[in-house]
Amino acid sequence: MATSQTEKIDLAAAAVRVKDNAYAVYSNFRVGAALLTDNGTIFEGCNVENASYGLTICAERNAVFRAVAEGETHFRAIAISSDDAGFITPCGACRQVLAEFAPRLEIILTNRAGKKKLTTLDKLFPIPPDLKKLSRFTKKSKE
Repeated sequence: MATSQTEKIDLAAAAVRVKDNAYAVYSNFRVGAALLTDNGTIFEGCNVENASYGLTICAERNAVFRAVAEGETHFRAIAISSDDAGFITPCGACRQVLAEFAPRLEIILTNRAGKKKLTTLDKLFPIPPDLKKLSRFTKKSKE
């Protein structure tokens, strides 16, 4: 199902709004994400930093994990907003998590000036690792 123009506008606005909740006390780099499910529900997430940087969570994964915790695993689009003058794309870890659920996810990038850029996950991450393909090998090795 294609994402309507109204849904894209609402999604981008939600990403901008939730960015204000980011806990970015170390980098001061705030990011907000809003994830649209197939049934039209929006789940928001923001980056949450930690003094142990490896424990930091990105806005995109925060939104995905919130959705999954509520039983949602089918996604159409995600909007990502930052305070950067350019457009930021999901990091590698976020790309992999998003690809697990929606390899052709629509992505709406929003910069600090409110400009938008549209892309898709399969353009940013054309050949993601797929453990489902590996399962056929692990089944054979157990026999």
